[in-house]
Amino acid sequence: MAANPEKPKVLRITWVKSAIGYSERQKATIRALGLRRLNQTVIHEDTPAIRGMLRKVNHLVKVEEE
Repeated sequence: MAANPEKPKVLRITWVKSAIGYSERQKATIRALGLRRLNQTVIHEDTPAIRGMLRKVNHLVKVEEE
């Protein structure tokens, strides 16, 4: 059975650790997620692309499912 099609899963992503000292690719991933300032929170739909990005920067962000 398919998951509830009316309400897609949502992820609340908060940038909690500075990217200074990490690779440019990780910094670019943080920017691509829409994060501009430390402690900023953005909301994204739960997709495989977003999950892959989060896997690369999981040490810099906090993720909560809604």
